[in-house]
Amino acid sequence: MTAHLPEPSPRPAPSGDIRASHDDREAVVDQLRDAAAEGRIDFDELDTRLEQALTSKTQGELAALTADLPPVDSLANRPPLVLKGGMYGASRGPGAWEVPGRVIAHGGVGGVKLDFTRVECRLTEVVVEAYGETSGVTIVIPDSWVADTGGMDPGVGGLKDETTPARLPGTPLLRLTGSGGAGGVVIRHPSRRERRKLDGNPTQG
Repeated sequence: MTAHLPEPSPRPAPSGDIRASHDDREAVVDQLRDAAAEGRIDFDELDTRLEQALTSKTQGELAALTADLPPVDSLANRPPLVLKGGMYGASRGPGAWEVPGRVIAHGGVGGVKLDFTRVECRLTEVVVEAYGETSGVTIVIPDSWVADTGGMDPGVGGLKDETTPARLPGTPLLRLTGSGGAGGVVIRHPSRRERRKLDGNPTQG
């Protein structure tokens, strides 16, 4: 009687040979466009790489297109940005600025304003730890971003969330924590006046 040996299990494909998904290709396309905007690759090379990204079949082919670029998550590992209102207040934005994975804002006596409307952010999530203290913290995010304020203690000054849940694919989630203190914390989209200024200076960085 001939013994029937079990058939060997198929070996898993090496990671570089795994088939790429639409989301994988889109993530590389976004990374390439950001690299061109930062001056890391010229626009002729961008066109070539974009065409290759959109036709890549495997994750290995996609990885080769970004091997000479900084990792997307490098900002997530940077030290937090700390802003202290002090006597005269502090702000960041609305010009372009590099957003780390975590921002800590202390309103102090002068207050703090964080404006994300002109930033190029490739992170999937940004944590803002806001303490209203005496004069409060104001946070402005683009219309395409959404905020999760469930981890925020409103304190005496309260939390005013004027954002909408209409998040676009590929944009960050802003996770808000901390305490409102006496001055409170406000998170919102741009005001009418801010929108007019943005429309009048579309390329201001």
